[in-house]
Formats: sequence, C-alpha cells, structure tokens
Amino acid sequence: MTIGFSPRASRVARSTCMLCVAGLLTLVPAAASARAERPDPGPPGGAAAAGPSPLHRLGTQVRPHPGAPRVPDVSALSWVVADAGTGDVLAANDAHRELPPASTLKTLFALTVLPALPGGIRHEVSTEDLSGIGPGSSLVGVVEGQTYRVSDLWNGVFLNSGNDAVHVLASLTGGWSATAARMQAEARALGALDTHVRSPDGYDAPGQVSSAYDLAVFGREGLRRPDFARYCAKVDALFPGRDGTSYGIMNTNRLLTGADGVEPYPGLIGVKNGYTSNAGNTLIAAARRDGRTLVVTVMNPQEGGGHAVYEEARSLLDWGFEADGEVEPVGSLVPERARPRQGPQAAPAAVAAAKPAEDEPGWPETGAILGVAGLGAGVMALALRLKLVRDDGS
Repeated sequence: MTIGFSPRASRVARSTCMLCVAGLLTLVPAAASARAERPDPGPPGGAAAAGPSPLHRLGTQVRPHPGAPRVPDVSALSWVVADAGTGDVLAANDAHRELPPASTLKTLFALTVLPALPGGIRHEVSTEDLSGIGPGSSLVGVVEGQTYRVSDLWNGVFLNSGNDAVHVLASLTGGWSATAARMQAEARALGALDTHVRSPDGYDAPGQVSSAYDLAVFGREGLRRPDFARYCAKVDALFPGRDGTSYGIMNTNRLLTGADGVEPYPGLIGVKNGYTSNAGNTLIAAARRDGRTLVVTVMNPQEGGGHAVYEEARSLLDWGFEADGEVEPVGSLVPERARPRQGPQAAPAAVAAAKPAEDEPGWPETGAILGVAGLGAGVMALALRLKLVRDDGS
C-alpha cells in the first residue's frame, strides 16, 4: 500500500509537518547547547576510574592464548575486529583515534533516520531538498520535481552512497542541522564518544570525526535492525529514472559485490564503505560463518592503493574467524550501562542499567527530539487518515 493525498490533505499534511519541524528546530539547538556546556565523560565503563582501557592505548591491542594465530600486519591508521553477537573486541589498533569517517558515517545517519520514515511513503523532491550538496559528492541521481518512495532513497544511500538521497531524507525529518544534532545524540546513546557530526552524509567538514571503535558500534547496531541489515546487504537494485523508467545501481562495497577485480568475501553481509580525499578509504564490513558474525572496521590504509581497504578487511576477517576461542577480549562495543552485572543483584542491576540516567550524555537532547518527533508522528498519522490510496503495484 502506498500513501497519497488529495490536494486538501496535502495542504493539511504540509502545514502540520512544518509546525512539527519548526518545533524540532527550536528544541534541537537548545538541547545541543546544553549538551555542549558539559564535557564528555571518559571512556565507557568507568575506565577513567579503573585505569585506561586497552582500547585507549596506542598501537595494536590483542590478548592471545598460546598458539593463537598472529594478527595480520595491515597499514590502516586504525582498525577493529569484533564479535557482532557478543560485542567483544578481539583485537584493535588505535581504536579510538579520531579520523574523518567519509561515507561510513551514513551508518549513523541510517540508525537515526530509518525508524522515522516508513519505506512506502512517497515524496516529491523540491529544490530545497537538494540544496547544499557538496561539490564532488557521490550521487545516485535524485531529480527535482520527481516523486520517490523512501525505500528507493534508502537504496540510493546504502548502495550508491548518494549524498543527494541523504539530503532528501534529512529534509523529511527536520532538516540538515536537526538531523546532525539527532545523529550526535544517537552516537552518545550508543556509547560512541569519538564521533562528532557536522555533515550527516559524511562529506568532509571541519571537526567531523569518528573512530574505528565507533564505526564498529554503528555497524553492529545496524545489523541488529532488520531494515538496516536488509539494505546494507543488497548487491543491486533499480532506481527510478525520468518518465517512468528506471536504471540499475550496484553496491559500491566491492568486498560484497566482487566488482573491479576485488574477490567477494564469503559470507559477507554488508555494511558500508566510504572515501573522501581527506578521509582516504574507510570501511565497515561484516561477515557470518558457522553461526558467528564478525564486524571489522578499517580506516585509511597507507599502502596498497584504493582496494587496500578491502584486502586489509579481508585479512582481519580471516584472522577473526581463525582466532575464535584463541584470544581474550580487549574491550567491548556494548555501553557499560547496557551490560548486566554479575552476582545476586544481576537482574535488578541489568534493569537499572538499561534505563539511562537523566544526566548521561546525549539523553536530554534525545528526549527533546523524540518528544517533538512523537508529536510529528501523531499529526502525520492524523493527516494520513484523510486519504489512503491503495496501489497494487507498490
């Protein structure tokens, strides 16, 4: 079923949405300002009090058992190998080094925006939707004046890394600045403290950074969400063209597709690659083997050309599967508040940990944003009830 509006319903929906967006844009700067007035806490899990986590140390961190396979020698400035099921970090190199993420930041964009936009919604793209796209951006071919389903736009984001699709989706959920603020709050809520969002599409911007650790957090969380996992695993799709035509697009993650002479990795299930001149090549890759899923992040290889990011990820995935049971974790992708504690108070502690405290980073702005988002959802639901049109071809 697709949703259409009569002219009257369209005007009502547009007006009510503008009110919701106005409220969102009013609250987000205040929340972000309040967030900026207090410093970020130390590493997750109280590492500052208990001594620095191995993941905050420079160099390669691994705790091998006798006879464990040797960690491969890769040239990336930063990388992480983690078990996506448990969140255990098996090995890492400069895991919290802050680096430009390029389009791997789109994973955080998807985590933030996907829940707000059902895939069947149709939207006619305006001039304002496409304003501000950076020169040299990767594009999927979104055209002003054409109507797209939200699911088509998400294919453009995940497969073609289309910054034009990101801009349209961001405009549907409050605008560019509000989306950046929501992404920042989402990162903090996930325990990703190295990430600073300036441009939601990952386009190079002063001060925009993430880390191999944070990207692994985003990749793992995405795989836990069915819609995200479905999009990031797609090899190809059809994208709407002009006059009712369509054209094929292919995932730019060559480790998934095997394009350009890169051998596809057996069992690969996503997640996202990226490149800018400032960030170099970046990649989040996940693969499943014998019921076990690993997530690997690789940031800016210094040797081997443009395909090195895939070959280094391949080496790290191979090592991670081979090292199953042969290493002790050096950290966790799971925020400390989400981990159940041991002992007789385990159950109450786990419940308490799952409920964030009011003064934790990111939660005030998250509450403000979600409050307005809830209002917007309610108003949109009322507007949508004015006119529902069944489309058997959707």
